[in-house]
Amino acid sequence: METTTKTVWAIDPTHSEVQFKVKHLVISTVTGYFKQFEGSLESDGDNFDGASVRFSAEVDSIDTNMPQRDGHLKSADFFDAANYPQLTFVSTTFVKKDDENYTLTGDLTLRGVTLPVTLSAVYGGQMTDFYGNHKVGFEISGKLNRKDFGLNWSAVTEAGGVVVSDEVKLHINVQLAKQA
Repeated sequence: METTTKTVWAIDPTHSEVQFKVKHLVISTVTGYFKQFEGSLESDGDNFDGASVRFSAEVDSIDTNMPQRDGHLKSADFFDAANYPQLTFVSTTFVKKDDENYTLTGDLTLRGVTLPVTLSAVYGGQMTDFYGNHKVGFEISGKLNRKDFGLNWSAVTEAGGVVVSDEVKLHINVQLAKQA
């Protein structure tokens, strides 16, 4: 029986970003980032079909380019960073659909609630950088309902407009480095 060597790829945070987008007042979109995160992908060599993925982000590192809003997002109204300092994702499947496209399914834990989510992953290719590090890139996207995870705060304007939509779009660009 053949033994396949597992390859571990770690996220390079200097060449990656974790972004979310939420409709504000239904008329515009607010973009936010998690600035501190880590993750890895474990594959059979350079074959990513069936790989396992782990990811975590520090809730306190949230940045929407407005400190007052960031403070509100970190509060018990939303993420409750004091009690739930991290969000985590652990894959259950990573399935290759064609040369570029994968479906990534796993358990997302946010604010103490763990639910399955399915995301799209687009393979960006592989390259060796100037320092001899073997890199691979993926662009991951999907959406979720924030209220499913207990981020229930809402408000309505005097005119009846919703202040923050329930749907959150995720957009994650990752560059991973092959570990020795």
